[in-house]
Amino acid sequence: MIKFLLEKDTWQEVFDSLSKNKLRSILTMVGVWWGILLLIALLGSAKGVENNFNIRFQNYATNSVFIFSGASSIPFKGYQEGRRVKMTLDDVEKIKDNIEGVEYVLPSLAGQITGSRKTLSGIFGVNGEFPFRDKLAKKNLLWGRYINQNDIDNRKKAIVISEDVYKQLFEKGEYPIGKMVKANNINFTVIGVFEVVQTGGPPNDTDIPFTTFQQIYNRGNNIDVLTITGKPDFDIIQLDAEVKLLLKNIHDIHPDDNRALNGFNLGDFFDRINGFVVGMQFLTWFVGIATLIAGVFAIGGILLISVKERTKEIGIRRALGATPYLVKRQIIVEAVAISLLSGFLGIISGGLILIMVNTFVAQGEDAFMRNPSVSIGMVFFALFIVTILGTLIGLIPAFKATSIKPIDALREE
Repeated sequence: MIKFLLEKDTWQEVFDSLSKNKLRSILTMVGVWWGILLLIALLGSAKGVENNFNIRFQNYATNSVFIFSGASSIPFKGYQEGRRVKMTLDDVEKIKDNIEGVEYVLPSLAGQITGSRKTLSGIFGVNGEFPFRDKLAKKNLLWGRYINQNDIDNRKKAIVISEDVYKQLFEKGEYPIGKMVKANNINFTVIGVFEVVQTGGPPNDTDIPFTTFQQIYNRGNNIDVLTITGKPDFDIIQLDAEVKLLLKNIHDIHPDDNRALNGFNLGDFFDRINGFVVGMQFLTWFVGIATLIAGVFAIGGILLISVKERTKEIGIRRALGATPYLVKRQIIVEAVAISLLSGFLGIISGGLILIMVNTFVAQGEDAFMRNPSVSIGMVFFALFIVTILGTLIGLIPAFKATSIKPIDALREE
C-alpha cells in the first residue's frame, strides 16, 4: 500500500480525475473545507474565551465566596424592612467555629475617598485590608510592596494604589514609592502600585491597612465584606449557603431575605464559565462533524458520478487483469485525497481567521478573549477524522466500481 501511494501514476490519476471537471471538484471540496474551518475557528475562539477568563482570575482563589453587608427586605423579629445589616469581626470567629469546610475567613472594610496630590485629584474606592488579602487575590505589583503586618500593628498611614490612580495623581514616568498622597485630606505614604485587572466586579482602586481604616473612619468592630475560602474537598456553593444562614441567625435576618446579605460566589462563577466553554466546544464539535459528514457524503456522490463516467475505463482495466482490490484502492485514495486537500485548506483558512480575530478582537483590557488558538494535536485529530470519513465514504463508489462486469463495461458507449 505504501509503495502504491508513492507511485507517481497513482497521484497523476487522482489529478486527472479532479481536473476533468474542475468546478464540480471545487464545489465538492467546499463541504469538507467549511466543516474544518468551522471546527478550527470555533474551537480556537472557545479557547480564547477560556484563556481570557483564566488570565483575569488567575490570581484569585477559585473556591471563594464574597459576602457584602446589605439592607433587609423582609421585616423580622421586630425589625423593619430596610434595616442596614452590620457584620462584625466576631462573625469571623463564629464562622470558623461553626461551619465545617471553611479554610480562611478574611474581613475587609470598604469606602470612598477623595484622593489628591498637588493640583491633581479624583474620587476613588478604598478598602481596609489585612496582608493575607494578597494571598487570596494576588496583586501584580508594578512598584513597591503590599500591606504587611507591621502596617497593621502600628496603624500606619500607608496606601497601595492601582495603576489607574497612579495615572491620575502622578506625572507620567514619576516614581511613586515613598511619595505622599492625600485621602480625604489625610496624608498617606504610597508603598505600592498594582496592575488593574478587569474582572467585571467592583473597582479596586486603593488599599490601606485594616486597622488604619478602623481608626480613621471610626468603624469600631464593624466590617463590610467577608471573603470565605473553602477547603478543596468541600462544595463552595453549599458552604456559601451555610455561612449566609449562620449570619442570618446571628443578625436576626429572615431566612428568605436575599438582600440583607449580598454576595458573589467565585466558585459557582468558575463552574458556570467552565460549563459555557465545555458547551461551546461540544456545539463546535457537533456542528463541525455534521458539516464534515455532509461534505464527505458530497464527495461520495461525486465519486459515484465519476465511476459512472469512467465505466469503460474500469472495464478495460479489469480486462487487462486489474483485480477488484486494485480498483477499490484507487477510488478510496481519490476520496481520501479530496478529503485531505479540503481539510488542509480548511485548517489554513481557520488559522487565518484566528489570526485576524486575535489581531482585531482579542487585544486590549476589555477584550472578551485572549490568544484564540488550537493545539497541534487538535489539528492532527481533525485531519484524522477527515481521513477516516474519506475512507469510509470512498468505499461506496469503490464497491460500485468493482460491481461492474468487464464485458458490460466494454460495451458502454
